[in-house]
Amino acid sequence: MLEILTGLGLATASGLNAFIPLLGIGLLARFTDLIALPAGWAWLSNDWVLIIVGVLLVLELVADKVPALDHVNDWIQTVIRPTSGGIVFGAGTASSTAAIQDPASFFTSNAWVPVVIGIGIALLTHLTKSSTRAAANVVTAGAAAPILSVGEDAISVGLLFSAILVPLFVLVMLAMLGVLAWLLFRSFKRVRDARAARSGSAAPPVPPAPGFSA
Repeated sequence: MLEILTGLGLATASGLNAFIPLLGIGLLARFTDLIALPAGWAWLSNDWVLIIVGVLLVLELVADKVPALDHVNDWIQTVIRPTSGGIVFGAGTASSTAAIQDPASFFTSNAWVPVVIGIGIALLTHLTKSSTRAAANVVTAGAAAPILSVGEDAISVGLLFSAILVPLFVLVMLAMLGVLAWLLFRSFKRVRDARAARSGSAAPPVPPAPGFSA
């Protein structure tokens, strides 16, 4: 059960930011004892991999906070975030962590299963994030993009450490994230609909066609 929660937290974090969980797992495995990667995933802690992922993370952090550019970034990330989700779900469920000392054998013996699950979880999270961000950009003319992006990054970091240290807390964070996303989307949609209604009522009446009396 804990293995599933660890993978769930990491994959969801990837759906918000593809590179935070990848870099986090690599750094924690490289410099701490909080996570021990199995041989098949040891490449995540390679120095060059950490450097490349770190550079990509910086680019992602910048692009995701610029209005209009964040929309383009979301299209690109439609492939990258699910891929990251598959990797971190597979690595997380097969690793020994601070909370998991003996990973479940059915995950380690069928390595493709957690990867596919992680791809699906990250893709669903990414699509939810993109929809909410698109609605926010329409309502606020992009002004909300930096604020939402910082919040998403913070949640991604929180999910990363929760998944490794306290997997049960992942359920709490996911419940809060789901409620928050729903409230934000409903709020932005309500404001957008109200603006559209006001614009429609303010439209000038259409004059009758020539040759016809009112």
